[in-house]
Amino acid sequence: MPIESAVVLAAGEGMRLRPLTKYRPKPMLPVTNVPILEHVFDALVASGISEIHVVVGYKRDRVQEYFGFEYDGVPLTYHVQEQQLGSGHAVLQAQPGVDGPFLVVNGDQLTSPEIVDAVVEAHAAGEQLGTISVVESELASRYGAVSLDGDTVTDLVEKPGEGHHRLLNAGVYAFEPAIFDRIASTPAEDGERSLTTALTSAIETGSTLTGVRTEGLWRDATYPWDLLSLSAEMLDRSDEEVTIDPSATVADGAIVRAPVVVGPDAVVAPGAVVGPYTTVGRNASIGCNAVVEHTIVDEDTRIGPNATLVDSVTGRGVDIAAGVTIEGGDGDVRIGDRIHEEVELGAVVADRTELGGGVSVEPGTIVGAEASVATGVVLDGVVEDGVEVVR
Repeated sequence: MPIESAVVLAAGEGMRLRPLTKYRPKPMLPVTNVPILEHVFDALVASGISEIHVVVGYKRDRVQEYFGFEYDGVPLTYHVQEQQLGSGHAVLQAQPGVDGPFLVVNGDQLTSPEIVDAVVEAHAAGEQLGTISVVESELASRYGAVSLDGDTVTDLVEKPGEGHHRLLNAGVYAFEPAIFDRIASTPAEDGERSLTTALTSAIETGSTLTGVRTEGLWRDATYPWDLLSLSAEMLDRSDEEVTIDPSATVADGAIVRAPVVVGPDAVVAPGAVVGPYTTVGRNASIGCNAVVEHTIVDEDTRIGPNATLVDSVTGRGVDIAAGVTIEGGDGDVRIGDRIHEEVELGAVVADRTELGGGVSVEPGTIVGAEASVATGVVLDGVVEDGVEVVR
């Protein structure tokens, strides 16, 4: 029986991406001016999927209002995971809408149609309970490792953290409906039902899982600076080096250095330099003589005249005044209780934050949502949500 439906897991917040996920879930963060989730839908539609079930939870209205009930002619059905109790629990929420073999795809990771196609074809060729996408990556120890004997999965380790694992679980699966009973019958651990735990239990009790190796695109954003890598990857893969929406305005005298995407109703003023590896979101503006490189400028954000932004990510509705300097380069970044050393990040400036004229921002700075920074301040470290910083 051919696979026609997919379950997309899009209920998570993405805590390590805070403050960017304060007002929207991780799958709705932008990569080349569209949500990560939209790239996932594109891959599924390109592979011939005709029905998509979306499991939503944290800030679910952001997903539902953006996409509605259809994407590119494919119906979208939403299933609510009221509490985020693990990936297996998320899959179970879609059970009432699924009939026959189906895909499961993470909605917060970039994946390509090549990976989806490979999983669909491998699953159709056998009689196994499930089929798992596998890519070779040095990141296997960070995300999830797979052990294979030929094309048979012998072990799955979720976020092993150490060891010399090379085969990574790329988060695209095909399953028979029997997987629902397997997940439901696998005991929860610490209150959560993990899909990996259920699959490990299936292997141990004699069920067959097939691993299909593929060289297709797989990318994840764990931390805010990872969004810059995802954006660069997609810009490099684009057929167009420079994409300027017809409704955007790029003034004579502005310089656009490929690769760049300029979104609808955006404005780039005279003398501004935009790019390379930069995206300018809907209704954003880049002021006269501003320099914006290797940066994600989200929608409704204003970059003032003579400002400089390098290696940075803004949220929505950010106001960066004239002469602000975010030079970029390597810095130490604090996320929660952990310090990440020598990260190539200018700054993260979250939703609806204001940086006053002449503010200077040291590499690795995180500025929370709805913060306000007075003229001439030098910023370093972490500025929490809603904080007012004065000289």
